[in-house]
Amino acid sequence: MSKIGLFFGSFNPVHIGHFAIAGYMKEFTDLDELWFVVSPQNPLKKKSTLLSDRDRLYLVDLAIGGNPDMKSSDIEFNRSSPSYTIDTMALLTERYQQHRFVLVMGEDNLYTLHKWKNAEEIVKRFPIYIYPRPGTVKKENEQLEEVLRKARVLWVNAPLMDISGTFIRNGIKKGKNMSYYLNPAVWKYITEMHFYE
Repeated sequence: MSKIGLFFGSFNPVHIGHFAIAGYMKEFTDLDELWFVVSPQNPLKKKSTLLSDRDRLYLVDLAIGGNPDMKSSDIEFNRSSPSYTIDTMALLTERYQQHRFVLVMGEDNLYTLHKWKNAEEIVKRFPIYIYPRPGTVKKENEQLEEVLRKARVLWVNAPLMDISGTFIRNGIKKGKNMSYYLNPAVWKYITEMHFYE
C-alpha cells in the first residue's frame, strides 16, 4: 500500500519553492509519491487573481515533467465550488483504496485548521506532515488547540521557502524576469501566453 502526500494549493503559478518542498517531502519522509491537488478556489482566498483551473494544472504538469514520484490531480475541478479538503480526501480515499493519504501543508495553514470544514474529522482520519513557513506566528486559540490535540502531526525540517505566487505575479506585472523562480518550461509557457502581465 503506497503512502501518498497530498499537497493542496492554487499553484498560481507553481514555482521552485513548491517543488523544493515537494521534493524534500518525497525524499526525507516515508512518502512514496506526492500529488499536487490543484484547487479551483480556496474558500479562504479571493478568486480574482487566479489563472483558469486548466492553465494552472497544465503549469503543474509542465513542472512535474517525467518525474514518476509526482502527479497532478484535478479531482476538485468537477465538484461544486468552493471545494473542501475533507470532501476531497474522502473521495480520494474511496477512489484509490490501494493508497494511504497524508496531508502536506505549511505551518501557516496548520494554525488555521480550526476554521476548516470538519477539521476534527480530517485530523482523525489523516496524518499531517508540516513544513516550516518563514514568519509564521501561532496565535492562542482554544478551538485550534482542541483540534491539534487530536492530530497526528509530523514536523518535517524542510528548507524555509520565502517565495510566493504573489511575489512572482507582481514581478511579472512589473516586467521583471522571474525565470529564476520557475521551472523553465513553466516560465516559457507563462511568457508565451502573457499570463500575469
